[in-house]
Amino acid sequence: MLNYPIPKFHTSKLANNKKYFTIVPEMQQPSILLTTLNAKYIHLNLAIRLLYELNKADERLSWKEFTIKEEVNEIAAYCCKFEVVCFSCYIWNITQTLTVAQKIKSLNPNTKILLGGPEVTYDWQQLIFSDEVDYIITGEGEIPFALFLANYPNTDHIDNLVSKTNGIIHYHNNSAAFELEKYASTNPYQNDDPATLANRVLYIETSRGCPYKCEFCLASLDNRVRFLPTEHIKNNLRYLMTHGKTIKFLDRTFNVKKDFTIDIFQFILDHAKPDNVFQFEITADILHPAIMQFIKDKVPKGMFRFEIGIQTVNQKANLSVGRKQDFEKTKGVILALKDYVEMHLDLIVGLPLDYWDDIKYSFEEVFKLFPPELQLGFLKFLKGTPVREKYPEHGYVFDPIAPYQIIRSNYLSEFELAEITKLEHALEIYWNKKRLKHTLQYITTHYSIFDFLLGLGKHFEKQSSFFQYTLNDIYQIADQFIQANYATDTIIPQLLAIDYYLQHKIKPGNKFIEEIPKKEKFALLESLKLPHNKFRYVVLPIDFNFKEMLQTFTAIHSIENLVIEYNGTGLPYIK
Repeated sequence: MLNYPIPKFHTSKLANNKKYFTIVPEMQQPSILLTTLNAKYIHLNLAIRLLYELNKADERLSWKEFTIKEEVNEIAAYCCKFEVVCFSCYIWNITQTLTVAQKIKSLNPNTKILLGGPEVTYDWQQLIFSDEVDYIITGEGEIPFALFLANYPNTDHIDNLVSKTNGIIHYHNNSAAFELEKYASTNPYQNDDPATLANRVLYIETSRGCPYKCEFCLASLDNRVRFLPTEHIKNNLRYLMTHGKTIKFLDRTFNVKKDFTIDIFQFILDHAKPDNVFQFEITADILHPAIMQFIKDKVPKGMFRFEIGIQTVNQKANLSVGRKQDFEKTKGVILALKDYVEMHLDLIVGLPLDYWDDIKYSFEEVFKLFPPELQLGFLKFLKGTPVREKYPEHGYVFDPIAPYQIIRSNYLSEFELAEITKLEHALEIYWNKKRLKHTLQYITTHYSIFDFLLGLGKHFEKQSSFFQYTLNDIYQIADQFIQANYATDTIIPQLLAIDYYLQHKIKPGNKFIEEIPKKEKFALLESLKLPHNKFRYVVLPIDFNFKEMLQTFTAIHSIENLVIEYNGTGLPYIK
């Protein structure tokens, strides 16, 4: 057995007189670490911050975050110095977390591992027998974690805490929920160095639970919507707006209460910095007209982002998983607010009764809304969800390893799912990253956007890798595909060229469309009084009205020269 000194925690002060914890390797009382492996550095974990904030009077307690990309040995070397390491677990980090836990045990078998979070709340029976797992907290962590701290190592009697002694499992489920009012006058981010918050995604919750019962979602298992104290929400919001930029609300349906929604919106407008951005998950078909009018009248463009889960337009599929959705109302809200709020729309591939043609129809109907981002996800069989429990009814086969993604069903074959995966990659590369925006808008109006992106994705896979490519690859591959499959349409190559030229901060080399001759070009720039001695310009001869195209996505014949200006800093724009 390896002997490691138990860390002793001292406090140090920064210039703003706030206290932060540092570790000094001296022998001291048992130490307990709250930690997690975030998907990316820009993400922060709210759960461990909340637990630390509630229990920070306990001098044994510390917290630290890692990412799933960090070296396992380095994470384990840090964690193994603690007597207990408590991991916050999700589908995106459970595999890496268990790997780290195994490494910790190999370095120091005396270190105890406690797991908590949504990924271990359900179907934990097999996991607890793993050698690297000593404890599991199920459900909300506030009550059992506080009792764990107060009683460790005598924990067999704690509700919602799974433990084992000589192969005997101890567990008693108690559905009692934590009283959210106890969060009054707390700030889970006050233990961070404020300077580290500026360029990261900051999460805040105003409620827990969801009023809906979508059977593929863990949130549907708690239909009691409970709200945190309003003053707590506002105080934390003010702090995050002061020190951060992007603030994401974790509520599953932020707009469930009209007056509360408008109140928080108004508070944001009263206290936000100019560069603050706020993201909310909303249910569009119940968005109250008063909220819509408030947004139109008061919210600056670009300040709010709405994430809207459409999932499918197929009502049979919706009903099969307990969803109720009026797509026409949802579409109406999206169209009414698209000039005011940035939209992120979600679709799910693999729902019961959703066949290939149904998915194609849903995709095309939603794409016609031209959301800035369209996420095409694949059905996940999350532990605890009804869709996982009912999987034999629909012939589902899914990956037993997180994130438990669909492999096949009675409605989609493995081949069909693999084909849609290629479409999803093309969607991400060409639409969500805005590489082919104008081209795809035109395609949607005149052809099947589903077929186009599917074909483009298949061609891309043959020519390159979806995970390693250059900007030049993106356009060369698209040009090859268009020439081979849409040769009779002269508008598409011109739009591809325009999209290509609009993706460079400095003027790129000539591709796809040659500029007009230099003498004509500079004469035109002089006539337009453009400062060609200061900026660079591309002048493309096209045979349609581009401004009209932006409005109708239909090509009206018109010979014109399109002028694109490069100032060397931001992306170019059309004069």
